[in-house]
Amino acid sequence: MIKLKFATPIALSLLLNCFAQSEKKESIIAPNATLELVKSDYKFAFTEGPSVNKKGHVYFSDQPENKIYIWDEKKGVSLYTDNAERANGLSFDNKGILYACAEENNQIGFFDKNKNFHIVFENFDGKHLNGPNDLWISPKHGIYFTDPYWQRPFWDKDHKEIQDTKGVYYLCPKGDIYRVLDDYRIPNGIIGTPDGRTLYVADMGARQTFKYDILPNGLLSNKTLFAKYGSDGMTIDNKGNIYFTTANKVIIVSPNGETLEEITIPEAPTNVCFGGKKRNILFITSRTTNYTLKMNVKGVDKA
Repeated sequence: MIKLKFATPIALSLLLNCFAQSEKKESIIAPNATLELVKSDYKFAFTEGPSVNKKGHVYFSDQPENKIYIWDEKKGVSLYTDNAERANGLSFDNKGILYACAEENNQIGFFDKNKNFHIVFENFDGKHLNGPNDLWISPKHGIYFTDPYWQRPFWDKDHKEIQDTKGVYYLCPKGDIYRVLDDYRIPNGIIGTPDGRTLYVADMGARQTFKYDILPNGLLSNKTLFAKYGSDGMTIDNKGNIYFTTANKVIIVSPNGETLEEITIPEAPTNVCFGGKKRNILFITSRTTNYTLKMNVKGVDKA
């Protein structure tokens, strides 16, 4: 006869505890991390468009002041240029070149090593763009950008919204341009997955964000409601979670649409990205201030 040995209550308790720990989800925010104000001698009017380079330095714009700044986790904030073409959204490509939505003259372009601006696109269908706002560069080097319309004080008084829709565009690596979305009220934040297969686009007007399949030719299909949040700017981490900036919070949503975390910000956040040498510091632009938060995940920007 075989005698069965049953676990003691203590052993059973330990077994269940171990199982519970294995089922516990990894925290998004690093242990004991707190939101920290980025100290700076500079005064900001409206910070936006953060993007990280290969060294982990975050570049961000101050459109009203026509400047771009650099944040270094060790050295703090320094000025990159005071001739920024009224840059709004910024994005580094996989070669380390800084691209910008330049609203001075409604253009998409990049800054060279000498900080000179070069135009890569302007004028859709023979008419100027509304005002490019945010952009994402795909692994194939195609550029997706949103083009809402926000009246700017630095525009000529006769400047008008002459595009027939507030659209989202795809600029092919070879230079061809397509308006890929034309059914948004106010397209704004935009981000794609590092494999280049999925694109997320926020509609600030509808307070919704949709996701799309990216086709081999760069066009979009399979529009799906992802979250009932609009967003001024977005980023993505190495777990596929999407970060929204809305109202007075940064909201983190899993790839399946589950809200994982809500981070309250003292001043309304405008955009977000991951920075630092280890790419584990969440950098949040927030109008006249900026904040950082150490995370338990990392960014997947292309730098």
